[in-house]
Amino acid sequence: MVLVETKIKIEDKLLKAIEKRAKKENITKNEVINNIIENEVGTTRGIPNYLLANRDTYNPDPERSKKMIGIIKTKEPIDAVKLVREIREGR
Repeated sequence: MVLVETKIKIEDKLLKAIEKRAKKENITKNEVINNIIENEVGTTRGIPNYLLANRDTYNPDPERSKKMIGIIKTKEPIDAVKLVREIREGR
């Protein structure tokens, strides 16, 4: 992992909240900020957080997937991108 130093401006009330959380969890402010960023926009083990609802136990069944492949007719148009996102999120 490569660490990059950066400078940001942050509101004093947010910094106080970060300091309080760091003290409570017995970690550094830097670790608190990195954890927050990781949870919001980061990735773990190269897998984007938003890709799978449960990336640790995801185990697709290839046979079931084969049965689902095909073309369907619908009465109304569907948003395929939205549908795929919902499937990935487990909704």
